[in-house]
Amino acid sequence: MDDGAATGDDAVRKDGAVTDGGTRRPPRRGDGFSLLLPVYAKDRPEFLRLAFESSVQGQTLRPAAAVIVQDGPVPSELAVELRRLVETSPIPVEIVALPENRGLTEALNAGLAACRTEVVARMDADDVSTPERFARQWELIQQGYDLVGTGMTEFEEDPATPAAVRVPPVGAERIRAHARTHNPFNHPTMMYRAAAVEGVGGYQRFGKMEDYWLGVRMIAGGARVENIAEPLLRYRVGAGAFARRGGWTEARTEWRLQGELRRMGFVTTGQYLRNVVVKGAYRLMPAWAKRILFRRFVAGGLPADKA
Repeated sequence: MDDGAATGDDAVRKDGAVTDGGTRRPPRRGDGFSLLLPVYAKDRPEFLRLAFESSVQGQTLRPAAAVIVQDGPVPSELAVELRRLVETSPIPVEIVALPENRGLTEALNAGLAACRTEVVARMDADDVSTPERFARQWELIQQGYDLVGTGMTEFEEDPATPAAVRVPPVGAERIRAHARTHNPFNHPTMMYRAAAVEGVGGYQRFGKMEDYWLGVRMIAGGARVENIAEPLLRYRVGAGAFARRGGWTEARTEWRLQGELRRMGFVTTGQYLRNVVVKGAYRLMPAWAKRILFRRFVAGGLPADKA
């Protein structure tokens, strides 16, 4: 572990208290919400700072607290930035430090267990929240929804220069229909009730599709879900993003997910066969082809989303 980074299974809070790596569940409060932000060694300090500050200082409705999960050892520059965020944050910050890199699924579960509010807002360490994001989502959570996502813009270098817009389906029926073929939620935009997530087993390992799998289980379990169509988050798309969505590993994960959807009755046999062929072919396409198809036919919303 680099100098200055949290060590072992300790979680260091802004008030100096130490917990046991997020595994001990604190009592949850009904007022306000927590920011949940996982970080690992390859995240860049300047991106983390922008992600955190846009989600705290930059919000018209700030989180009550933040939980940052340090997923394994990090370079000294990132450790310094984490210390700076804790020291300068206007809200309490708890860093849950995992002793080794365990992957996003375990990091999110550890962070979720450490959150002390009933409602949690997800954020990635290289994205940017718009100022009204949490206020808009919180309004729907207060109306009784268990999970609220939003639209988002993609950018490559400058957050103010969008490369594409991802528009999610709105309304329970459209969200459920969309979920039969694609993730209906833009994963870094999620705000949800912790109990609703834990009630379906929390985050579970599923390759790069743990968020999709979580959303499906919540829908199937009767959770009240909704999306805000407007882009309230700016999503960083780095070089190789579409290449990482492809290949045989991703195709096999896709087929396994479709098998689970069929097993639980979320899709019919016909829908399963169609998805296996179409989505398997998509995963095996060159990155440039995936980029074109995704942005043309999926990012702006499927035809059924607009019917």
